Parts: sequence; C-alpha cells; structure tokens
Amino acid sequence: MGTDVRTLGNISAISLFVADVPQAKAFYEDVFGVSVIFEDEVSAAMKFDNLLVNLLQDSEAPGLVEPAPVAARETGSRFQLSIWVDDVDAVCVQLRERGVAVLVGPVDRPWGMRVATFTDPAGHSWEIAQGLETS
Repeated sequence: MGTDVRTLGNISAISLFVADVPQAKAFYEDVFGVSVIFEDEVSAAMKFDNLLVNLLQDSEAPGLVEPAPVAARETGSRFQLSIWVDDVDAVCVQLRERGVAVLVGPVDRPWGMRVATFTDPAGHSWEIAQGLETS
C-alpha cells in the first residue's frame, strides 16, 4: 500500500529558518495568536489551524536542505505566505498596535484582492488578503 500522490496537495508543515528562535516565537505568539506545540533549544513549532510553522535556528538549516545552501536574510525574499482575512484594513490596525510595520498596503490588486504585507523578525514576508466584491 503506497501513499496516494493526491495527498501531496495538503501542506502539513513549513520550516522557516530564523536567527533568533525566542524572538521569532514571541513575534508569532503575539502577532498571530498561535501556540507552541513543540520546542527545544533550536526550534519552536507553532500551530496554525491545520499547518505547523517550525521556526528553526538557521544554523540547523543545512541539515534539512543540503546540498543546497541556506540563503541569508540579506539575499531577499524568495516566497510569501498569505492569510485570507475578512477585513485587511482592520487587521493592519491591529498589526500596527502590536508594533508591526506594514510594508505595503492596504492596496487593491487587479486580480481582485485587497492586500497588505509585513515581515517577521527573520525577514519572512507575510501577506494578509481579502477578496474584493465584484460588480
């Protein structure tokens, strides 16, 4: 009995490489209101609904991605994580109240979404998005 390849469409966990696990953990607890479900000296796994976000000390990352190199934060963004919300503007107010700098937006995009972006302490890009009413 093998695994059905269709199950590969269900993302279970994402590992984000961070320089400071305690700082990243505090950010995720405060900004996203998520809980730690596992923690050790080099990682903190945060529970988002049906997804785990593992904050892994970047010095441990080579063991996961070798022979590929681990990119430094300064090399720029290579992906963006998105969360759909009902009211982007209201969430931006809440983010700013928590000391989070909103980098872009809120702005309406031509593909029918209102979006805003911010980064976590390690430089990972997050987008909040809401569908726009079509006329």
